[in-house]
Amino acid sequence: MPDAATRTERVPVGVDPNRASIARVYDAFLLGKDNYEIDREVLKQVRQAAPEAQDLAFENRGFLIRVCRFLAGQTGITQILDLGSGLPTAENTHQVVQRINPETRVVYVDNDPVVLAHGRALLEENEHTHFVAEDIFEPERILENEVVREHIDFTQPLILLQMGTLHHFNGDRKRPAEIMRQYVDALPSGSFVGLSHFFDPQNEDSDTARRMEDFFVHSPMGSGTFRTQTEIEELFPGLEMVDPGVTLCADWWPDGPRLKELNVAQRTIAGGVGRKP
Repeated sequence: MPDAATRTERVPVGVDPNRASIARVYDAFLLGKDNYEIDREVLKQVRQAAPEAQDLAFENRGFLIRVCRFLAGQTGITQILDLGSGLPTAENTHQVVQRINPETRVVYVDNDPVVLAHGRALLEENEHTHFVAEDIFEPERILENEVVREHIDFTQPLILLQMGTLHHFNGDRKRPAEIMRQYVDALPSGSFVGLSHFFDPQNEDSDTARRMEDFFVHSPMGSGTFRTQTEIEELFPGLEMVDPGVTLCADWWPDGPRLKELNVAQRTIAGGVGRKP
């Protein structure tokens, strides 16, 4: 018998409601509506390791918003390449930066069928916002893409975002650093990189981080690697880190004083911003 979401929602062409999607799982974590029972099952499983697991997604989204606000407001850069954009949700990259400068160009890249089906119309809601269907783990294809080249000028500084993406690469643990090196090599001087990643703090929270990793990897989604401080720092090759460097997403320039202690999920996602000299 089909689940409620399958019964009541029209499934877009090319979307399989019986296979978990990274984009739909994140949507479930963020309490969105563009997900199915198979996606919510991933959330249910990861909660067995950390009941507050949803805060991984909320901290990632909060970090994205603060980074975008900071870079748009203080660098003067007006072009952004957002890799692995996911499903449209509240406070997307273009909404944050275009409030500060409506002329800022944003190119989103994702190849998840559900993002293609649900996201294109919203993500192309104005002439400065565009969408590319490509695999973000193949930098050469992204960097040569016609739409990317049309709207991103690689002779001028740009902002490149990899928010909550690289921990979903399945393959050699060193490969994400190689992927980032290819992207960074293509950036002109003065460009910025914003990146977040599941985090193994190598302390009393490590056991929980590794349990969450095990649930992610062996869930219907099939990916979700937690990396150490050093491993995440290697994803910023040759960049000058903006203070405070790679740190917990919750600790990267929060919007106000902290009134309650961070839970284990909030302590296991980190990020940073770097500038290319």
